[in-house]
Amino acid sequence: MRTNHRIWALLMAALLLPCGGLLAQEKTNPKEAKAAAADKQTAPKAATEDPAYEIGAEDQLNISVWNEPNVSRTVPVRPDGKISLPLINDVQAAGLTPMQLAMSVTEKLKKFIADPQVTVIVTAINSRRYYIVGEMTRAGAFPLMPNMTVLQALSSAGGFTQFANLKAIYVLRIVEGKSVKFPFNYKEVIKGNHTEQNIFLKPGDTIVVP
Repeated sequence: MRTNHRIWALLMAALLLPCGGLLAQEKTNPKEAKAAAADKQTAPKAATEDPAYEIGAEDQLNISVWNEPNVSRTVPVRPDGKISLPLINDVQAAGLTPMQLAMSVTEKLKKFIADPQVTVIVTAINSRRYYIVGEMTRAGAFPLMPNMTVLQALSSAGGFTQFANLKAIYVLRIVEGKSVKFPFNYKEVIKGNHTEQNIFLKPGDTIVVP
């Protein structure tokens, strides 16, 4: 009987040993977990995942040059569309995608750094805005969402005042340095008529509600 008990005990120990090993492997080192959590908190988060996004004035960019902390930094895009970085000074950023800007910075840094590895992340989108002025309960600047129409933009502004002329609304847009006017008859559009007036907005557009 004792022999049977010993054999049974050895078999149970052999079966439990791998499980114990797996459990030990699954346990996370507290220091490693804390470090990983800190990395997630400090790593820059992209404001946009669209690779075709064009950088604009007032956007916030994280420029990371691998193994070069003195060059890497978070910078704003100035009103003139440029950013400033150590070694290479001013760089045109507005109008470029993050990938295009990374390539431009890489080329300029090659004079100072051997094989620079550059990553550009848009951490804050401040350039994509539209404006509403006139007889609205909440006029001002608003963030421009992708494929936003005039009707959608107006619905974000809280509503019209009692003096608003809903038939004479228009959008002002700067095209090649000139101001272009796009009419928008609110009463007709909400009835399903002249829906071509419900255009997609572009950054910098101003909706005027007389």
